[in-house]
Amino acid sequence: MNIKKLCMGAMALTMMTGAAIAGSTTGGALDDPAKMSPFFTDAGMKTMRPAEEFKVAWLAMKEEDRAGMTKECGDEAIAKAHDDFCKMTKQLGGAN
Repeated sequence: MNIKKLCMGAMALTMMTGAAIAGSTTGGALDDPAKMSPFFTDAGMKTMRPAEEFKVAWLAMKEEDRAGMTKECGDEAIAKAHDDFCKMTKQLGGAN
């Protein structure tokens, strides 16, 4: 009986850890309002800035922030959630 409880506890811990790891892929730079607000015209971040303003905001960022955002856009699920933003970064050639 104790072995069964131990195994069930280990299994539950493994499942919780897996969920925490999976959850850590979200909440990156693309979900950070401070980093994303320069690309949008509204506080709700629904309307993106025109391409030229987007490019200015993109180039004003640190290289590592652009690289991180580009990497996040490489993830299919994240890119789908941030479709228009990721399309713009690809049009700019990533960090160019």
